Amino acid sequence: MKNKPFVILLFSFILVTSAQAQQSLDAMVDRELATLVSTYKMLHAAPELSHYEVKTSAFFAAQLRALGYEVTENVGKFVQPNWKGYGVVAVMKNGDGPTVLVRTDLDALPVEEKTGLPYASTVKTKNDAGQDVSVMHACGHDIHITNMLGTAKMLAQLKEQWRGTLVLIGQPAEETIDGAKAMLADGLYSKIPKPDFAIALHDNAELEAGKVAYCPGFALANSTSVEITIRGLGGHGSKPEATKDPIVVAAQTIVALQTIVSRENSPLDPAVVTVGSIHGGAKSNIIPDEVKLLLTVRSYKEEVRQHILASIARITKNIAAAAGIPEDRAPIVKVSDTEVTPATYNDPKLTERLAGTFEKTLGANNVVKWPPIMGSEDFGNFSLDNQIPSCMFWLGAVEPAKVETSKKSGKPLPSLHSSLFEPLPEPTLRTGVKAMTAAVLELMKK
Repeated sequence: MKNKPFVILLFSFILVTSAQAQQSLDAMVDRELATLVSTYKMLHAAPELSHYEVKTSAFFAAQLRALGYEVTENVGKFVQPNWKGYGVVAVMKNGDGPTVLVRTDLDALPVEEKTGLPYASTVKTKNDAGQDVSVMHACGHDIHITNMLGTAKMLAQLKEQWRGTLVLIGQPAEETIDGAKAMLADGLYSKIPKPDFAIALHDNAELEAGKVAYCPGFALANSTSVEITIRGLGGHGSKPEATKDPIVVAAQTIVALQTIVSRENSPLDPAVVTVGSIHGGAKSNIIPDEVKLLLTVRSYKEEVRQHILASIARITKNIAAAAGIPEDRAPIVKVSDTEVTPATYNDPKLTERLAGTFEKTLGANNVVKWPPIMGSEDFGNFSLDNQIPSCMFWLGAVEPAKVETSKKSGKPLPSLHSSLFEPLPEPTLRTGVKAMTAAVLELMKK
C-alpha cells in the first residue's frame, strides 16, 4: 500500500499522455483534411479500370516517395501475359519491431456515374474485351487510396511513437479479384519481410460517416465463378421432337441448382449459388445447339465451397442425361481458376484489439460490431490461408441524415457499385485516417 500514491501518479501520467497523443493526432488530421479532400476529388474524377491503373499507381507511388518511403512500382504478375502489374509497395523501416502490412486497392469499375457531383467522373475507356465503357469509383477505392496517403503522412510524422517495418500496399485489380494473387505471384513476400499483421479498411454504403465497424471471424465470403455450357442438338423451332433443346435443359438446371443451398447445405453454413447470366439462341424459330450459364458461388468455409462445386457438376450432368442428351454432348462445367478468391477472415484476437483502439480514438458510440456479409474481397490472399493475422474493418461513408431517412422510409441507400454511390468526403476521410493511423500505432507501439 506504500506504493499506492506512486501507482496513482503513474496511471494519471499514462492517461494524460494518451489524451495528449489523441489530441495531437486529431489536430494533425484536421490540418491535412483540406488537402485530403482535394486529393479524393481528383482521384474520383480520374478513375482507371482493373489492369490499367497506370496514372493512379504512379500518383500513389510519387506521393509516398515524397513522404520518405522506399517505393517499388509495377509489382504484379498476372496469368494473362499482356496485363502489366501496377502494384505499389512502399516501405518505411523504423528500427526493430513487427512488420505491419496496410493495403489499399487502386482500381475502379465499368459504371457510368449518375451522382451529379461537380467532381463526377466522365471518363470513358476500353475494357479488356475492347468495348467502350464508362468508368467510376463506384466502390470507393478513391476513398481508400486517399485514406492510405493520409495515414502514410501521419505515420511518417509520428515515427517516435512506433517501431518496426511499415509496408503500404497499393493493389491493382481488386474488382477482378486477381490483383492480390498477382502481387504475391510476383514475389511480394520476397521483396518485403513477411508481415506479422495485415490490415485494411473498406468503405461502407450503409454506415454513417464518422463511424467504423468491425466483424471478428469470417467477414466476407469466398467467391468462385463457374461457367456451364449446356450442349443440345439444335434444329427448327417447329420440330422440337427432332432436337434436344438446351434452353429447356438450362431452365431445369437453373431451378435444380437452387436446391443445393436450400436442401443440401446446412442453414448454419451460409452459401449462395447465383446464376447471373444465361445466353442461348439467336432467333425465335431456331432451337440452338448450346446455352451458356455464368454462376457465382459464395460461402465462408472451404469445405462448403467444394461441396457446392461438386453438386453443380452432378446436377448439371444428370439433368442433361435425363433429357436424353448423348454422352458426347454432355454439359461442360468450368470452374474458373482466376475468378476465385478466399474468404476474408478477421483474426478474432487482432480484431478485438483494434476495436478497443477504435473506441479510444473515435469514442465507443462511433464503433459498431457488423455482421458478416456474402460479398467478396481478395484482401484475404495476403494472409496466406490465415497464417498471418489480418483484419479488414468497415469505414462509414454515408451522410448520417441519409442513413436515418433510409431507416425510417425503408428505401435502401445506393449500394457499393451503384452509379449513385456518393461518399461524404470530409467526415469519412477524417475518421478513416484517424482509425487506420491509430490501428498501426497500436500494433507497432514502442
